Amino acid sequence: MVEIFDNIRQLYNFSTPCPELEDYIEFISESSFEETSLHANNSPFTVKMFPSWTPTIWINLGAPYSLITAKNSYHISAADDVLILRDSITERHNLPSDYIFTVKFFPGGLEAVLGINQAQFTNKIVALKEILPAMLIHHIKTASSFEERMTLLQDFFLLQLSRQQKKDHYIHLVKDSIDLYAANRMQYNTTEIAERLFITSKTINRYFNNIVGISPKKYFSILRARAALTAYVAAKDTFSPCHHGYHDMSHFYKEVIRFTGQGLAAQQ
Repeated sequence: MVEIFDNIRQLYNFSTPCPELEDYIEFISESSFEETSLHANNSPFTVKMFPSWTPTIWINLGAPYSLITAKNSYHISAADDVLILRDSITERHNLPSDYIFTVKFFPGGLEAVLGINQAQFTNKIVALKEILPAMLIHHIKTASSFEERMTLLQDFFLLQLSRQQKKDHYIHLVKDSIDLYAANRMQYNTTEIAERLFITSKTINRYFNNIVGISPKKYFSILRARAALTAYVAAKDTFSPCHHGYHDMSHFYKEVIRFTGQGLAAQQ
C-alpha cells in the first residue's frame, strides 16, 4: 500500500487527542485487527509513507517488522518501540500479524509537550525508551484496550505539558506560519508569510530550522505536495493545480516526482 494513492488509514482505528493536546498531536491510532487481516490475507505486506516532518511514535503490539528509510534499513523486533521523524520516504514491511499503536505529533509538538527538539532526529530512528519512561511503555503495551492506552499516554503528556515553564514563542510562531500558509491555499512564499507575521525572512528561517529541522520553504513544499496529491487522487477530473499554488500541470507533475520519487503514471 502507498500513502495517499491507497487508503492506508483503513488499516487503523483513529482518535483525536483531548482538547489540551490537539494543538500538538495530530492523531492517535491503533491497528484494526479485522482490516489488517482482510488486507494481509495471511501474507506479508508493505506500507509506504512519504515525508511529513512530523515526529511519530510507533509502539509495537504485534509482530516484528522492517523499516526502510532513505539512509538505512532497520529490523524492529516485537519488543522494540520507536520514534521516527518521517523526514524521508519510509516503508514498513509487515507480517500478517502486524499491530501498531501510533501517536503522530504536529511539527514542534514533541518539543511543546516533552521539551524535546525534533531537529536532532533527522535521518534517525530513535528507541522510544530514550524518549518515554520504560514503565509507561510497559503499561501501554500491556493495557487491555485502545482507550486505556490513550488514557495512559495522554495523562502522561498532560502532566509533562503542565511542567513546561513557559509557552515557547518559537513553537507557536511555526504553528501560526503553517496555519497561515494552509489558510491561504498555499499561495504565499516564505517572505510573504514572514511579512504577515511581522517578522523577517531570516527570523522565520531560523525558527523553522530550529524547531522542525528544515527551512520553511522546504516544509511548505512538502505540505503543498501532500495536499495537492491527495486532492488529485480524490478527483482527477476536476483537479486544478492552480488551487494549490502550482503554475500548471507540468509544474505539479515535477513536484510529484520530487516528493514521491515516481511519476503519476506509476500509480495508474
